[in-house]
Order: sequence, then C-alpha cells, then structure tokens
Amino acid sequence: MARPVKCRNIVSQPKSYYFKPRGIPLCRLEEITLAADEFQALKYYDSDGKSQIEAAGLMGISRQTFGNIISSARKKIAEALVHGKALKIEFSNNKEEKKQ
Repeated sequence: MARPVKCRNIVSQPKSYYFKPRGIPLCRLEEITLAADEFQALKYYDSDGKSQIEAAGLMGISRQTFGNIISSARKKIAEALVHGKALKIEFSNNKEEKKQ
C-alpha cells in the first residue's frame, strides 16, 4: 500500500506560467509541466538560498521529500532547456497542496 501524500504549503506563484523557445509557435512544441510544489522548492532553495532543511520545514514536508522534489524540478528544467521544449508552471487546487 502506498503512503498517503502529505499536504504541501505552496505560498508563491510565478509571474509567468509559460516559458518557450523564441520563434517557435507553442502549438509546435512539446510541453513539460512543472508542478506547484516543484516551483516552490526551486524558489526557496535556488532563488532564496534556503537550506533543504529550512525549505522543507516551510513547505511542511520532510527533507528527503524536499530533495526528491527539487531533483525532479531541476531535471524538468534541464530537459526543457536542452531539448527546446516549452515549460508550463501548473497550479491546481487539489489535496496534495495547500495554497495560503
């Protein structure tokens, strides 16, 4: 039986929700979706310079879970940059995240 997903505190929203290579219509690009918790993890760790322990505490998750989220987010961003794909930042109101 899988472990239940813990609610994550998501407090930041991006100013832009799409990033894509210049000169190529969005309809011709493959899209990669960055989840709200991945965006929040990137903001805390890479933009704000918080440690994984601090950021995990702010998000209400374990340090290991935070590490998994940040790793996934970085892999998606690298894939979009290296392979020229569109990056969509998605926010939804589901039980996995808690917006404040």
